[in-house]
Amino acid sequence: MATLIVTVSLAFLGYLATYLNGLRLAQRQARLARVNQQLSDFYGPLFALMEANGRIYDAYAEKYARPDGRDFFHHDEPPTEEELAAWRLWATAVFLPNVRAMREVVVTKADLLIEEEVPQVLLDLCAHVSGYEITAARWEQGDRTEHLSVIRFPGRELREYVRDRFTGLKHEQAKLLGHSATSRRRFLPGL
Repeated sequence: MATLIVTVSLAFLGYLATYLNGLRLAQRQARLARVNQQLSDFYGPLFALMEANGRIYDAYAEKYARPDGRDFFHHDEPPTEEELAAWRLWATAVFLPNVRAMREVVVTKADLLIEEEVPQVLLDLCAHVSGYEITAARWEQGDRTEHLSVIRFPGRELREYVRDRFTGLKHEQAKLLGHSATSRRRFLPGL
């Protein structure tokens, strides 16, 4: 009788261990799937768009900076018509499409946010884009009295937010996949 109880107990414990391990693996797989989706559909595209926009803006700012290195919108001397024309061209051809794409990611994929509520920096991004759309619409009608959005672009804050969330999720992804920091360095030059 005692042998039967021990056998049944061991079988039950084995089943319980198998069940708990399967549950843990399923939860890990579900978390990995969520992290992968957050990276591929939200934070990855937002990171790429933000980095590309930052680099092209830096190139623009270098090309059109005043001799003292300052941008003509924040200068003692008002911008010339040539500087404003260049700004309108870059804003409509490059910057506005980039920030619209960022806003599209935020608006259509907000369910993938890490946070429970939309962070203020993302709301500021969306408001900035809307503010620039009215400015661009005025340009199309020939009104060139305004050249900036009524809402400031949250560049530094947005870059920090996106970079922090993207790298945090990449670290979590590596951990869920069982990769250590040293094994990542082997596959990712520069780390």
